[in-house]
Amino acid sequence: MKLSILGSTGSIGTQTLDVARKQGYEIVCLVANKSVKKLEEQIREFNPQFAVLSDEKAAEDLKIRVADTATKILSGEEGVLQAATAKNADTVLNSFVGMAGLVPTISAIKAKKTIALANKETLVAGGDLVMKLAKENGVDILPVDSEHSAIFQCLQGKAPNNALKRLILTASGGPFFGFTREQLKDVKAADALKHPNWDMGRKITIDCATMMNKGFELIEAVHLFGVKAEDVDVLVHRESIVHSLIEYNDNSVIAQLGVPDMRIPIQYALTYPNRYPSPVEQLDLAKIHTLSFYKPDTVAFGCLEICKKAIARGGLATTAVNAANEVAVSLFLQDKIGFLDIEQIAADALNNQKNTAYNSVEEVLQADKAAREAVKQKYL
Repeated sequence: MKLSILGSTGSIGTQTLDVARKQGYEIVCLVANKSVKKLEEQIREFNPQFAVLSDEKAAEDLKIRVADTATKILSGEEGVLQAATAKNADTVLNSFVGMAGLVPTISAIKAKKTIALANKETLVAGGDLVMKLAKENGVDILPVDSEHSAIFQCLQGKAPNNALKRLILTASGGPFFGFTREQLKDVKAADALKHPNWDMGRKITIDCATMMNKGFELIEAVHLFGVKAEDVDVLVHRESIVHSLIEYNDNSVIAQLGVPDMRIPIQYALTYPNRYPSPVEQLDLAKIHTLSFYKPDTVAFGCLEICKKAIARGGLATTAVNAANEVAVSLFLQDKIGFLDIEQIAADALNNQKNTAYNSVEEVLQADKAAREAVKQKYL
């Protein structure tokens, strides 16, 4: 396999390189934002044809550091799009954080690359357009998120579509499981960043704490698997061993289990439909002893309901919620707003997005920009 990795220095990117190292994949391109030192280390190990830093100043520094290698250094948006459409790459793994992942995904689809998708905002903000383009171009979008990978795996060899009753996404519950709304008023970013099971980036960790991440995953599932929002349920599963489930109309339930390690879904997206030994430890259920499940508390954690309302409205409603949340999380990490303000900001964005239909990426980007500006005007 010849692989281009967007977001190679982040959590998903570095774990993808673990998989690539074990499987002997050729790395065509590595893309990061401004992590010069980390990207230099990756260049020296994997010898990509070219590497990209979004930050142009950082790219100039990197160019000097790796002048003794054969890797060409590019920068900015143009460089990112070159990585997404690189001729020699057959698969593009997109693990960018936030809205920055949308346009590169669309570019890669138009270049007829297989997409290993870890950037949930691509489908949350522009899912209708992205799935339409993938179908038109005959491109596979393979899920990297552990929950969607679990569903994807459970659906292999599935019964006819009309036999599928519902999808069940599992959620860890984050660091504030069991908290009341009153208790959530005073929690700080440092507390929210202490995820009980997963080691992830700061933005997605906050999204897990608010349950917004699970709402976004519900929206993703609707797009990826062609189901209705009311046919997707969420269960809190504290151990993060059961990664998601499907239920058929005979009430038979099929689940995918594994240790909480992202290298399993990453590898399956890259090797599908084949399976190979992975660098992940074997699951030992005798050591786990107990698997627990709870209904999500949507009173204390209202973001999940906001996402359900957004996908029910469809179109640009989910774009607006995603954009507002991205700004809100940044403000929360800077201690400029409270934890519960994130939910309020997302609700306001949903209410303010009156028109939802769209036909182009430009309309998505305009709605995204408007929602961001509305939050900034109110809170900055």
